[in-house]
Amino acid sequence: MPHRNDLILAQSLVSGDEAQFEIFFDEYFPKLYRFALTRLSSDEDAVKDIVQATLMNAIRGISTYRGDAAMFTWLCQICRNEINGHFRQLAKSVPVVPQDDDSIRPILESLEATNSPESLFENLQVKRLIQEVLDYLPSNYGNALEWKYIEGFTVSEIAERLQLSELATQSILARARGSFRDALNKISPQLVPGN
Repeated sequence: MPHRNDLILAQSLVSGDEAQFEIFFDEYFPKLYRFALTRLSSDEDAVKDIVQATLMNAIRGISTYRGDAAMFTWLCQICRNEINGHFRQLAKSVPVVPQDDDSIRPILESLEATNSPESLFENLQVKRLIQEVLDYLPSNYGNALEWKYIEGFTVSEIAERLQLSELATQSILARARGSFRDALNKISPQLVPGN
């Protein structure tokens, strides 16, 4: 079933509608940023480059978008390709270190002492899950929660970004927290306090 609103957006981008480009960018940059960030171990410079490349590739290929998948799903596939290219480039540029190098042993031992592989894996999985829940909330909810709890913005700073009053922003944050809790409870109830 075609995604009608996404098709309308794609058609307006094909026609060069600058206002629609701004809407497209504002809507999808933060979502793709969160999507890429969970896959790149918080390398923010690489994330920004990859998201910008994703959006530029999407604009170049927007005429091929047919609405078979949601726009965000289509963009995530482009972003995955960019991330894979990034990792291929890293693999070419990282020197191979001999296994018996004594300078590496203390680092490995300290990692073993502080965190088991299981706890590192669980923390990474939880972080990815949280980012995915944020991606699928309405964009003003996901953005407001990210700005408040990840980036540490004040309510007044968030209000300015959303172009709302502080009271309206507090209301959005309250609704966003409820939506986030409900979505997380459906996906992974053991992570929600009180369950």
